[in-house]
Amino acid sequence: MATSGGPRPGNGPPNYNLSSLTDGVQNLQLNRPIGQPASVSNSGGPRPPPPFGQQPPSFASSAPPSSSFPRVSSMPRPGPPAPGAFPRSSVPPGGPPQASLPPNFASNRPSGPPIPQPPPPFGARPPPPGSLPTSLSSSSVLPSGGPPGSFPSVGQAAPSGSRPSFGPGASALTTGMVIPPSSTPGPVSNGPPAFPSGAFQGGSRFPSASSSASPLVSLSARAPPPAPSMRPFLGSPPAAAPAGPMQPAAQFPAPPQSVPPPSGSSPFVSALPGGSPPSGSPYGAHSWTMQPRQMAPPIAASAQPPQMFGMPPQPPNQSMATISPAMGQMGTSMPGPSKIDPNQIPRPTPSSSVILHETRLGNQANPPPPATSDYIVKDTGNCSPRYLRCTINQIPCTVDLLTTSGMQLALMVQPLALPHPSEEPIQIVDFGESGPVRCSRCKGYINPFMKFIDQGRRFICNLCGFTDETPRDYHCNLGPDGRRRDAEERPELCRGTVEFVATKEYMVRDPMPAVFFFLIDVSMNAIQTGATAAACSAISQVIADLPEGPSTMVGVATFDLTIHFYNLKRALQQPLMLIVPDVQEVYTPLQTDVIVQLSECRPHLELLLENIPTMFQNNRTADSAFGAAVKAAFLAMKSTGGKLLVFQAVLPSVGIGALSAREAEGRTNISAGEKEAHKLLQPADKTLKTMAVELAEYQVCVDVFITTQTYVDIASISVIPRTTGGQVYYYYPFSALSDPAKLYNDLRWNVTRPQGFEAVMRVRCSQGIQVQDYSGNFCKRIPTDIDLPAIDCDKTIMVTLKHDDKLQDGSECAFQCALLYTTVYGQRRIRVSTLSLPCTSLLSNLFRSADLDTQFACFLKEAASEIPVSPLPQVREQVTNLCINILHSYRKFCATVSSSGQLILPEALKLLPLYTLALVKSTGLRTDGRIDDRTFWISYVSSLSTPLAVPLVYPRMLAVHELNSKDMEGALVPPAIPLSSEHVSDDGIYLLENGEDCLIYIGNSVDPNIMQQLFGISSIDEIPTQFVLQQYDNPLSKKLNDVVNEIRRQRCSYLRLKLCKKGDSSGMLFFSYLVEDKSPSGLSYVEFLVHIHRQIQSKMP
Repeated sequence: MATSGGPRPGNGPPNYNLSSLTDGVQNLQLNRPIGQPASVSNSGGPRPPPPFGQQPPSFASSAPPSSSFPRVSSMPRPGPPAPGAFPRSSVPPGGPPQASLPPNFASNRPSGPPIPQPPPPFGARPPPPGSLPTSLSSSSVLPSGGPPGSFPSVGQAAPSGSRPSFGPGASALTTGMVIPPSSTPGPVSNGPPAFPSGAFQGGSRFPSASSSASPLVSLSARAPPPAPSMRPFLGSPPAAAPAGPMQPAAQFPAPPQSVPPPSGSSPFVSALPGGSPPSGSPYGAHSWTMQPRQMAPPIAASAQPPQMFGMPPQPPNQSMATISPAMGQMGTSMPGPSKIDPNQIPRPTPSSSVILHETRLGNQANPPPPATSDYIVKDTGNCSPRYLRCTINQIPCTVDLLTTSGMQLALMVQPLALPHPSEEPIQIVDFGESGPVRCSRCKGYINPFMKFIDQGRRFICNLCGFTDETPRDYHCNLGPDGRRRDAEERPELCRGTVEFVATKEYMVRDPMPAVFFFLIDVSMNAIQTGATAAACSAISQVIADLPEGPSTMVGVATFDLTIHFYNLKRALQQPLMLIVPDVQEVYTPLQTDVIVQLSECRPHLELLLENIPTMFQNNRTADSAFGAAVKAAFLAMKSTGGKLLVFQAVLPSVGIGALSAREAEGRTNISAGEKEAHKLLQPADKTLKTMAVELAEYQVCVDVFITTQTYVDIASISVIPRTTGGQVYYYYPFSALSDPAKLYNDLRWNVTRPQGFEAVMRVRCSQGIQVQDYSGNFCKRIPTDIDLPAIDCDKTIMVTLKHDDKLQDGSECAFQCALLYTTVYGQRRIRVSTLSLPCTSLLSNLFRSADLDTQFACFLKEAASEIPVSPLPQVREQVTNLCINILHSYRKFCATVSSSGQLILPEALKLLPLYTLALVKSTGLRTDGRIDDRTFWISYVSSLSTPLAVPLVYPRMLAVHELNSKDMEGALVPPAIPLSSEHVSDDGIYLLENGEDCLIYIGNSVDPNIMQQLFGISSIDEIPTQFVLQQYDNPLSKKLNDVVNEIRRQRCSYLRLKLCKKGDSSGMLFFSYLVEDKSPSGLSYVEFLVHIHRQIQSKMP
């Protein structure tokens, strides 16, 4: 046996074929409803391989892929890597590596020997585009005066000839070709049999390199940090503007610059060779860049003040924007129309390049790119920002400094997040029976920031400062630099994220099997609306995607007024129904009869799912015993734990946890409804919460698929998924025509995505900082840990932090997330991610290093948790005040040189007012709308990842009628347009998506030929209420389908499509998302900036 901590011989490779785990999204059944298949083959024979391109070079340890769909990747059991198998570079010379993941990420059953053309590795979630990549090195100001566009772009210059484009559609890496759907009739399918022809299936979620218009932007070489600049908004000229530059009173610190930037260049970044910023956008299509942390004590840098009206133009290397004033010196409205040019106020601008991000440079933490940008991470000590992301990338030394800034200090933790396909796999480290090396005091895990002393015989914990003896078999001498000589050979000493093999001491029982139990509503409403048939169809098709092996077990039950279990044992000629009539004192049949091995019961299971809609087709029972059915299924799963997937169509009305139509009662009593409206967003009672805690205790995770056309009290039902680590899926109003496709894809991704069971998570912090609270979908029984019956790649936990002591300026503060979990193949693992950030005592450094996406995700989650306990006007005011307080602090302490008539925004947070306004107008905070819609929004936000936070409230809008435009320049998804009705013309067609829903708006004056090409209709009056996107034999239709499919891949979500037209409720829904317009739910964007400016002025002395 190898020495402790080293690899153990005889085990399989640790790295897994990424293609095996992402068929759930790669093979989305796009643009067609799902029909019940006549039969689902269980022969195990090969199916046609997916139509994808060539396989890229792979790591030597990659498992051989499989030839058939949907079974993927036959692979050995996981184990540690062979000696010397730790890859070092993010992109090997032969091309991008075959990205691979830990064992929990493999999916589907093996099916024979590999073939030369397997599916490409795939499945790293591209962060949803739509954010503004910005430099963290400056502040942003729009001074008064000056023509639009008279200032140079800030940020990375894009290559010549490139244009802005949202997300990875324009320039991203791929590991396989994107095969578009054929424009001619005939099936293009990677999916299960019996799927309608014409469905688009192929393509990596990262477009091919050949479609990229821009090379990769490397972040390893940067220009020196610039002097700060500011961008005033809504400013008026001072009484006497100086004729030239003046020195500000308060400045950002910056490292000394030994060589000034050449004349005419931007001081923010070094431009790409031969590149120049594109014109046409006031901010340019710049990629995100950042500055290395200061290497020397900061000194005051000279900075140009904001340019005032009447001043000579600023030098070309100063970054400023100018708009006309909208208000007088003290904030009073000026007579006449507003002179603000809406085109000059901050809006998200796309990045057209993939960003290469090293997590540490020169032994300094490297601030991450925006969460919504497209980036590839090289782990050089800090973990990837996909796993851990802090709201501020420099930690304030004192609580007073944090309070003064007005910002939140929190971590967004997504421990199983999908990597980019071109990133190195996470290494698995096996320390043998002794287990991973840990601090004996705080129990922190060994990581790159623990310091070895006394010739390696002892080490100092970077979390609590305690000195421990190095285990004898882990000892290694130190090199001249003070590091262990083997540091680069040991992943736990050079990587921010590693995965340890857990020993027996981490197990209270043997690792649980993978159990999937399906619970289907067969009440009258569910049968008549087609919800039951859609659920059975979806389940029968995903059975083939469940992990194959002796540990995979399944069960099925149906329910209405009673509960019906099914004995699926092979010995029976057909499934046997077992009825439980008592829905108050629930019991369950013998567990071994109703939960059986998948390999043993597959024929019975497929037969049962095919027959359930017919068996209950004449059901006249309208009641639903949801709570009792969940309890009965739990009793069957109690000994093992597992995933319980519930399909619910009506309000639970009988048995345990029965509910009433509270929404109708609230409408009847209007005065009480208005005063106590938020109480309808709370659970009706504690019955389901008590049951949920018991479910979590026995490691049962519940996901609820709500396929309804009425009120179902999601506020009460969602308590169960939220407490057990599951989630709510919501299809309202359920359409038997258009929703089965989404239901199938949602279910498929649910069971095939990377996930783990019976997990426990804890975040540890350096001395001086401690965890204040956790927020997300979990159960917490002790203050320090959270219990997660299941955790998957999409789930995010917010961890709020607080000071308990003063930190030392110039030191580093570390955060470590440890997730103990069981893979779907029954292995116990500990995933450890460590992030070490610099501490600062300068307020200006906090604003420079603020992370907009994470700050806003924090805003969003805190608002969502407040909605059920506070009146909506109060929550809206709290959200607005959070934004105002941050900007007031910046204005007061970091921009004192500017005129009092200017609104000055820090560069890193210049979009905060826009996103705050969008949040105030969002579904969750609007007074109109249904109660269930709002409670679903709250439930959706609770586990939402950082990259999806901004798109949820500030969606992406595209001009569909311009898809044939030559301006596209090869980009798959066209550039987004501002969310304002000024940009919506009556003769245009527009697509708007927020990661969950997709609205297509058709103007009243659209060319009938275009409507015929896209939708097969010749008049706006023919727009159907239930819509399924078809692909017709013309280029425009093909492009629209390609765009929708690409967005679905980017979002890891099969968006619900809805056609909208002016003059009816669908048109009102579309325009309600145009958050920059004035509306009943809030001010216009320009008015909101004026409001914020006035509020800041009123706080100034």
